[in-house]
Amino acid sequence: MKLLKLWFPVLFWCWLIFYISGISSLETPWGLWDFVLRKISHITEYFILTLLLYRAFKGTFIPSRLNLFFWPGALSILYAVSDEIHQYFVPTRGPSLEDVLIDCAGIIIFYVSLKYLKKFIRKL
Repeated sequence: MKLLKLWFPVLFWCWLIFYISGISSLETPWGLWDFVLRKISHITEYFILTLLLYRAFKGTFIPSRLNLFFWPGALSILYAVSDEIHQYFVPTRGPSLEDVLIDCAGIIIFYVSLKYLKKFIRKL
């Protein structure tokens, strides 16, 4: 039951990303705001994916640098790449290296946030 609580959110979030990236047209008539909101959503999606993977690895395996820092980040990057490959097959969409880099920004923001939150929590 513990594994289900840890890993189901990861699988659900991956499914949600896959589902949304399979929608042919996500554009709105908002012009620049549409572009900005879509890029913010990329950052947020992968911030959350990395958070969920971190939580799952922390609760499943012996905490180590490899388990808590390498694997969640590496798997998030691999999923970002696979998501862009998936978009290659979606009508009116296509793969974008720029989007993978923006996804990586969400991953990096997670780790930076984690570092500063840990320092803040220790001071309390």
